[in-house]
Amino acid sequence: MSKTAFIFPGQASQYVGMGKDFYDNSPLAKEMYDKANEILGFDIKKVSFEGPIEDLKQTKTTQPAIFILSVIINRLLEEKSIKPVITAGHSLGEYSALVCAGVMSFEDALEVVRIRGAEMQKAGEVNPGTMAAVVGLPDDNLIFDACKEASDAGIVQPANFNSPGQIVISGSIEGVRKGMETAKAKGAKIVKELVVSGAFHSPLMQSAVEPLSSKLNTVNFSDPNIPVVPNVTARPSTDKAEMKKLLVDQVTAPVLWTKTIEAMIAEGVDTFIEVGPGNVLQGLGKRISKGVRFLGVQNLEELNNLAL
Repeated sequence: MSKTAFIFPGQASQYVGMGKDFYDNSPLAKEMYDKANEILGFDIKKVSFEGPIEDLKQTKTTQPAIFILSVIINRLLEEKSIKPVITAGHSLGEYSALVCAGVMSFEDALEVVRIRGAEMQKAGEVNPGTMAAVVGLPDDNLIFDACKEASDAGIVQPANFNSPGQIVISGSIEGVRKGMETAKAKGAKIVKELVVSGAFHSPLMQSAVEPLSSKLNTVNFSDPNIPVVPNVTARPSTDKAEMKKLLVDQVTAPVLWTKTIEAMIAEGVDTFIEVGPGNVLQGLGKRISKGVRFLGVQNLEELNNLAL
């Protein structure tokens, strides 16, 4: 029997117009967008549907926008009796996964995501940093050596282990640029600085940790209906206390995405559905494993045409 996992995208999957077809055609989506506007105190649906892209790209806006759409699509899939046996999300997407698993309510998670996005944007402004993609290193472990050798120039560490041979490093501008040089010297085929508003998943995000932790401590976490695979450990968990702690750790720790997908395959998953805007996770997944299916639902047409 087929086993399906839901995986939820993170920042950089946003685009102007996302979610509008659901809002126009689904009473559930309309209700959830209207509720989100109340919680956030600004018109998130207008920015999502109409832009401008410069506003949508701001971390404090991007994170709630992606989260809201992901949870709406998850609910619409549930209405069609399409449910996962396990779930995970990439960075921000972990909040969508926790709502999917019944650990947090949509409303509580959105309040936390609002604070997470605002505090991470602020951290990026107070401690400017950057990130860079490193592609084609013959061994992923070499990235730790490259970052260590570059650390005399500034802060730099692995931020995302996205797929075999595709890693993102993060830190201070000087540290990351030196890390790009050392990675190239160790055999990386491509090194490319990314256009980002902060050094995510690095110590430069530390100022976001306390406000996020304080907010999470006010939120009720329930036992999950299905296992969740957290970014920080890449091990399936049903421990709600561990999940809460790891959401805090995640802000400054690397996203172990390759191991996350491999862990779900080890649990017997043969079909992954990317639930939310974009198709980034489908692309990464196909590089991680050729032996399973990667599908996606980001709009009404894909929802209606989904065939398992």
